[in-house]
Amino acid sequence: MSKDNCIFCKIAKGEIPSATIYEDSHFRVMMDINPATKGHCLIIPREHFDNIYDLDGETAGKIFSLATCIARALKDALGCEGMNIVQNNGEIAGQTVMHFHLHLIPRYKDDEVKVGWVPHASDEKELEELRRAIKAAI
Repeated sequence: MSKDNCIFCKIAKGEIPSATIYEDSHFRVMMDINPATKGHCLIIPREHFDNIYDLDGETAGKIFSLATCIARALKDALGCEGMNIVQNNGEIAGQTVMHFHLHLIPRYKDDEVKVGWVPHASDEKELEELRRAIKAAI
C-alpha cells in the first residue's frame, strides 16, 4: 500500500479523526478503536515507514522513549498492573496496517488477553549456528 492510501498517514496528518492523547512533530498517540484492553493505545510516526525494517535508528529511539512516557501515564491514569508493548512486522506476524506502529496494551488481572508463544527446545549446535549467522549480519 502506498503512503497516499495509508490510513495511519491520513490519521497522522489529521485528515481522519482519532482519539489522540498526545502528538508532536514526529508522532501521534491515539486510542486503539478495537482495543485489547481498557486504555490500549497506538504510537504512530507521522512519517511513513512500512515496518521496523524501514525504520531509522533515530526514529526508533524516539518512539521507544515516548513509549516509556505513555506507559507511565497509562499506569498512573488507569492503575493497570502490567503492560504489553507489541509491534508486528508483516502479515505473517499479524501486522494489519502496513505503517509502523507500536501497541501499548495495559494489562489487568483476569483480562483474558493472550500474548505469547509456545517455547520450543533447541540444541547447543543449532544455537551456535544461529548466533554466528546473526552476528555476521549485524
